[in-house]
Amino acid sequence: MPRILIIEDEEKLARFIELELSHEGYESAKAHDGRAGLELARQEDFDLILLDIMLPGLNGMEVLRRLRQEKSTPVILLTARDSVMDKVAGLDAGAMDYITKPFAIEELLARIRVSLKYRGSGTATAGEGAGGPTGSTLSPNGKDPFSMTWGHLLLEADKHRVSWAGQEISLTNREFLMLKTLLENRDIVLSRDSLLEKVCGYDYLGETNIVDVYVRHLRAKIDEVYGVKMLQTVRGVGYVIRSQ
Repeated sequence: MPRILIIEDEEKLARFIELELSHEGYESAKAHDGRAGLELARQEDFDLILLDIMLPGLNGMEVLRRLRQEKSTPVILLTARDSVMDKVAGLDAGAMDYITKPFAIEELLARIRVSLKYRGSGTATAGEGAGGPTGSTLSPNGKDPFSMTWGHLLLEADKHRVSWAGQEISLTNREFLMLKTLLENRDIVLSRDSLLEKVCGYDYLGETNIVDVYVRHLRAKIDEVYGVKMLQTVRGVGYVIRSQ
C-alpha cells in the first residue's frame, strides 16, 4: 500500500485529502508545518509527498531543497501561487509536479497516480532528469558521441556541462534537457507539447507555457549574453535550433 505524506498547514484541507486518499486505498501521514514535515520525511520512507509551499516554520521550497539533499521521494507541490515562475522554481528544485489551489480532488488523485507510476517504474524524479531524451547524439564533427556543438557552444552530455568558448554556462536540469533536446533535433521544429514531454515527462499534466519560460531562460543565458540567435521561435508551431 503506497504511503503518502501530506505537509499542509490548513488542517481541514489536510484532513479532507487524508480521507480521500484512504478511500483510494492509500496510507497517509500528516504534518502541519515545514519543520515537522521535513523531520517526518527524513525519518520515514514515503512513496510520495504532497507539499504546500506556504508553510509556517519552514516554507515548502526550503523543505524541498533540504529534502533533496538526502532523498529523492517524489513531491507534488500544493500552491496558491499561479505564477509560472513559481511553478518553474518548484520543478527546478526537484518537485515531480505541482497543482494550484483550489483544485479538484480528482485532478490531485490523477497526479498522484502518475507520480506513483513513475516511482514504481524506477523512473527518476523530475529533479533528477525524468523525461530526458535517452541515447547519445553525434556532434557535427562525428567524433564524440556525448558532445554537441553550435558555434562556440559545447554541450557535453556525459558531464552535464554547457560552455561557450570554454566559459561554463550554469543551467538548471530542465534548461539543460531543453537545450539538449533542441540540439539533438536541430533543423526540426519541435512543438511545445513535444518539448514538454521530453523535458517534464510523457505524463506531465501541467501547462505548456512552462516551455516558454525555459526558452526565455536559455535565451537570457546564451543568446543575450553572446549576441546570437540560437533559439528560434516558429510562430504557432514551436521552437528550433537551426544548423549554422
